[in-house]
Amino acid sequence: MSDFEGRTLTLVPSDVDPAAVAVESGLADVVTLQRRQQARVSVVDEESFFLDTLSEYQWARDAAGLAPSTLDGLVKPVIEVCEFYGSAPWRLTPREVDRYFAGPGKRAQSTLRGKINRIDAYFAFLEQRYAGEILRRFGAVVDSPIDPFNRPCHRGDFGLRVPPSQRAMKDFFACWREHLPGARKYAVACRDYVMSKLAYLSGVRAAELCGVCMGDVHWEHGQWGRFVVLGKGARGSGPRPREAYMFEEGRALLWWYIEEVRGEFGDDAGHPRAPLWPSERKTRAVAALNVPIAPAIVPATFRRVLHQAAARHLAGPVTDLYPHLLRHACATHNYERGMTLWEVQKVLGHDWATTTLRYLASAQADPESAEVAASSRAAERLVMDKGNLR
Repeated sequence: MSDFEGRTLTLVPSDVDPAAVAVESGLADVVTLQRRQQARVSVVDEESFFLDTLSEYQWARDAAGLAPSTLDGLVKPVIEVCEFYGSAPWRLTPREVDRYFAGPGKRAQSTLRGKINRIDAYFAFLEQRYAGEILRRFGAVVDSPIDPFNRPCHRGDFGLRVPPSQRAMKDFFACWREHLPGARKYAVACRDYVMSKLAYLSGVRAAELCGVCMGDVHWEHGQWGRFVVLGKGARGSGPRPREAYMFEEGRALLWWYIEEVRGEFGDDAGHPRAPLWPSERKTRAVAALNVPIAPAIVPATFRRVLHQAAARHLAGPVTDLYPHLLRHACATHNYERGMTLWEVQKVLGHDWATTTLRYLASAQADPESAEVAASSRAAERLVMDKGNLR
């Protein structure tokens, strides 16, 4: 038959693969050559091309300014699913992704949401840069396996973190300190105690606190001194240094720890890059380097220590502690003691006040008393400004 331009097309018999469409007779040899070339593509070639796309995706996000730690997390979910099925990503189907994350890959809702979003972002990169090449070389159409039905939506699954009361925290640290002299490893016990209490007073995160070095402590800054931490970066931009507050109680406690306890760990405590919270153990690789400073404690160790201390010394309806709950307790208790929202935001290092509000969900506020106090202040201003009214 002829089309409207008079060009002759080849009819495809019914017993031929339905995917083979009618083509112009002059292009038949080219199509046949392409199919023969695709037939010679091996699994190794496809896997190598997959790894090349991963590398280029990381280079592109690196050029966009993302932190190195963020770059690793971008491709791990893609590799995880592809290794499970033993296939290239452009051969994944939505059903396979559903089956994996509902079965072997089942995790917490927030974790699944992050993984699925990273997979979808990688496929957006493939569709933009490699869709045509993948179709020519492997005969596969690049289409994200994340469709409108399995695309995650935020259902408000934040959870409510309820910290212990001010009185409970005061009794907890008092009881813990009373047991320090009888500890089997006195220096380690003092390190854990001071580290936990400073986390409660300053509101810093576990990873931020573990990375503090001796040279990061600045006694002369502010009224009671401050220390520099690498804060959490926004939208994958990487850690951002900021100053954390010690306050009066934290300054006295940290001074005692540095003067009396820090030198017991056997390394050069005066070195500016020496960790403020050293580990008691050195791996063989670190010991072989014969460096003057000890390795720093890791967040996992800090969390375990806090769990154990809470099991021994914390009484009340809240019977467990973890580092981020100390951060919530810092925000809540400072707000209850009279700090404004902006001041609590400054302590926590947040860019947005809406983020700080999530930490105050359990604050014991009294709107009625606040309204009466505000009315009293307004009346006082009117009396004071009476002579200036026009």
